[in-house]
Amino acid sequence: MKSLKKFSLLALLAAVMMFIAACGGGEESSGETNEGGSDANTEESTELEGSVVIDGSGTVYPFMAKMAENYMTNEQENVSVEVSRAGTSAGFQKFLIEDGTDFNDASRSIKDEEKATAEELGIEVQELKVALDGLTFVVNKENDWATELTQEEIIDIFLASAGKQKWSDVRADFPDEEIKTYGPNENHGTYEFMFENILEEQDLVDGINLQQDYSVLVDLVSKDKNAIAFFGYGYYASNTDKLTAVKVDFGNGPVEPSVDTIAEDGEYAPFTRPVFTYLNVNHAKEKPEVLDYAIYTMENANTVAQETGFAPLPEEEIQAAVDTLNGLK
Repeated sequence: MKSLKKFSLLALLAAVMMFIAACGGGEESSGETNEGGSDANTEESTELEGSVVIDGSGTVYPFMAKMAENYMTNEQENVSVEVSRAGTSAGFQKFLIEDGTDFNDASRSIKDEEKATAEELGIEVQELKVALDGLTFVVNKENDWATELTQEEIIDIFLASAGKQKWSDVRADFPDEEIKTYGPNENHGTYEFMFENILEEQDLVDGINLQQDYSVLVDLVSKDKNAIAFFGYGYYASNTDKLTAVKVDFGNGPVEPSVDTIAEDGEYAPFTRPVFTYLNVNHAKEKPEVLDYAIYTMENANTVAQETGFAPLPEEEIQAAVDTLNGLK
């Protein structure tokens, strides 16, 4: 009987040893698989936490807000991405300081004086072009006379020296009513693009109503039959039920702004501009979540652009930006 018990105990011990050996072998195999790129272990190793802080352009805001939502939902649920919209210029003031924001969205290129500030502070800045936007002019739904204008007529409406105070000053058959002009204020790159590129640094018309919030502009125009405003195409695209986009004749017939026409070589090209986000490279090197978000943004830029009223970039431009960011790892 004792022999039988002894045999059973030895058999049980042998079974346990075989099980332990098998588990040990499994762990060794798992380690080798990880070196070769195990999906499960790769996912664990890239799970991040922390925060990403973004401010800047109101024009770029819908794009970046959607990007942030996608990232937090589908990519890194433990990373908090905060997106604000102070405006391009105001955003750069928050970006170019010690312990500033991680990204600044911009509807214009960084200025020389902003580059100089970055250099003084030792901040390495990476420009990332994310999409193309079309400067869009919108009127009230009840406006049935100014739905098509020439480039020159639009400029004259917003140019102080042109003296176009009434719609009838633009065309004799237009109503004898005062033109109410609206646009974003000086915090926004869209204002600067209008002033510098469209009006060639000539003063905007006296009495123009400039606002910080684009939703306020949409509301004002939607309630004023004699209103005309300018802002990025995306804000019109999300408010087509409230506003009418002016078709612009650049010399070859009227062109309606759209994702197709605002491409770099599209028919709307004279009013097309690139939009950007600027990355604080110092932060990207210190905080892996910041670099990861930058890479994710560029990899998904064209998809999100088309979802939020922007025209996509050529794929080779996107890939070049991704390669540059991967080089920061």
